[in-house]
Amino acid sequence: MKRLSVLALVLMAGCAAIPLKPGAELVRVTHMEPTGECKWLGDVTGSQGDSFTGQYTTNANLETGARNDLKNKAAALGGNLVVVITERAGQTGNFGLEGGTIHRTDVTLTGSVYRCPGEGS
Repeated sequence: MKRLSVLALVLMAGCAAIPLKPGAELVRVTHMEPTGECKWLGDVTGSQGDSFTGQYTTNANLETGARNDLKNKAAALGGNLVVVITERAGQTGNFGLEGGTIHRTDVTLTGSVYRCPGEGS
């Protein structure tokens, strides 16, 4: 019974979106290249899910977690703007859902990080 409880806790932790770290809420994510005097700081990749935990995580939490991971990494570089370069989502079959519903197992975002005056903090 104790092992089953531990497994349930691990699965529930895998189902939640990656949380934002302090300061990362100020990072803006966009698909448009910045204008003005922005300084490029590097590229980062944010992701959530895998072939095991992804099947127990909602699509919304996979997307939110990947975006939060991207913003956390951008903030760690000192950035306040991320321009998304690529978006990927792994998909599988229905996992017992009606009608052959496609479910994501993971989401990965890659973006260029910038520090722009007037963005965020």
